[in-house]
Amino acid sequence: MAPLIDVYIGMGSNLHEPLLQIKEAIDELNAHPHFHNVKISKIYQSKPIGPQDQPDYINAAAYFQTFLGAHHVLDELQALEQQHGRLRKRHWGERTLDLDLLLYGNAQIQTPRLTVPHPFMLERSFVLFPLNDLANDIHIPPQHSLKTQIANMSFDLSPLDEEKNPR
Repeated sequence: MAPLIDVYIGMGSNLHEPLLQIKEAIDELNAHPHFHNVKISKIYQSKPIGPQDQPDYINAAAYFQTFLGAHHVLDELQALEQQHGRLRKRHWGERTLDLDLLLYGNAQIQTPRLTVPHPFMLERSFVLFPLNDLANDIHIPPQHSLKTQIANMSFDLSPLDEEKNPR
């Protein structure tokens, strides 16, 4: 049997009760038959990237282990997005649910459908700070340290109060 692969994903939503969208996605990740040992970061609010005429985002990161191949994981994440009514109206535009495959083990993947590590993750605080919640010693291929990236990035997120917004 193949070994379990460590997977990290970014989660975001800014439409149709975004906090609820993220919490439902967390429940769906936990219930998924091929995603094991699921862990979730703190939940944050962030300003949008790209068009500013859209609501703020709710963001988190998730970790899980799987036997699935990277493209199969992508298919499963996109299926979850579709269940949440994801529409791709404009680049970096608003969305009900966005699930980005950030890291798949130590793999470096470049295909027409998938780039891993995620091509913009090193530039985005709403990805790196939640990722840091899960494991601050992550190595991002080919040669980036999460600790180093975080040290050079301003914290521009608003942590959500989990007592007011329990999962």
